[in-house]
Amino acid sequence: MAADTGTWVVVPVYNEETVIAEVVDGIRTRFPNVVCVDDGSRDASAERIAGTAAHLVKHPINLGQGASLQTGIDYALRRGAERIVTFDADGQHDIDDAHRMAELVRTGQADVVLGSRFLESTEPIPLLKRIVLRAVAALSPSSRKLKLTDAHNGLRVLSRPVVEELRISMNGMAHASEIVAALAGSPWRIREVPVTIHYTEYSRSKGQSLFNGVNILFDLSVRQR
Repeated sequence: MAADTGTWVVVPVYNEETVIAEVVDGIRTRFPNVVCVDDGSRDASAERIAGTAAHLVKHPINLGQGASLQTGIDYALRRGAERIVTFDADGQHDIDDAHRMAELVRTGQADVVLGSRFLESTEPIPLLKRIVLRAVAALSPSSRKLKLTDAHNGLRVLSRPVVEELRISMNGMAHASEIVAALAGSPWRIREVPVTIHYTEYSRSKGQSLFNGVNILFDLSVRQR
């Protein structure tokens, strides 16, 4: 199988020293070009990344996942990326899903492909997380316009023209809704596809709380005024 050198995988990293090297190694079975953005981690994440074949970019302080994604996207674009995959660092995403999604963009079937836990769920989604995700999708006008079922899935594939126009300005977790809002007002061809999320004990321990979900909605409501 030929390596997909035109696709770059961007991984925002914050305190993931126990899993990040394994995650990078898994990604590189499909995509040779990986950039990890260490977002001011207080653990040995940067050292673990440096021991892999991934590119390492470091934020001196913690700026949030949105800022990390934008840093990684800018880095990949400067190196000729034709497609960007955004991929979480905690090991819950499936690399085969990412490859399948990237192929849809590479072959011109879509400009943006978004992953969804709810189209064909094969893993039990924790109740609290399901409540948060459903609420965010239901209360977001942009998500409703695009008919999305999972507005906050971190697994996405975007073509170069899309990310050249997209600028993520919300540094925290609300960046996901900001991305969806930008896509809803664009002419890009957008597809949502089912993906598998591996809810390991580790990823569950790092999961998003209901309080964080409320914060996301509040941040967006302030921005949209």
